[in-house]
Amino acid sequence: MEFNQQENNQNSIISVENNTVRLAHTKLNTPCFISNNYFCEVDINSLDDISKISLFPLANKDDINLLIIGTGTTSKFLHPKQQVLIQQMGIGTETMNSEAACRSFNLLLSDARPVGIILL
Repeated sequence: MEFNQQENNQNSIISVENNTVRLAHTKLNTPCFISNNYFCEVDINSLDDISKISLFPLANKDDINLLIIGTGTTSKFLHPKQQVLIQQMGIGTETMNSEAACRSFNLLLSDARPVGIILL
């Protein structure tokens, strides 16, 4: 799937295909984390791997108050206990299929919102 480019100085998502995410200036393999000023490949392979411990180093790299989680071709959801623990970090969560997650991330990023995305 291909997306419209937002701004070159932001980490907007240009396309996602075959477990590869293309940003304006680099390519990443999934699973990966992307925010306004930071991006990296991560060892989070499923929703069960998402915890305070796995998110703390990512949230420390860039100020985010919303984490979008792209769950592949189908929507899956975090366990309510996971949501509460992440909210205790001051981060809201939204889970959706990866295509919708990328569109939402680009839109929020273009509005200068402090948002991050994990693509599984």
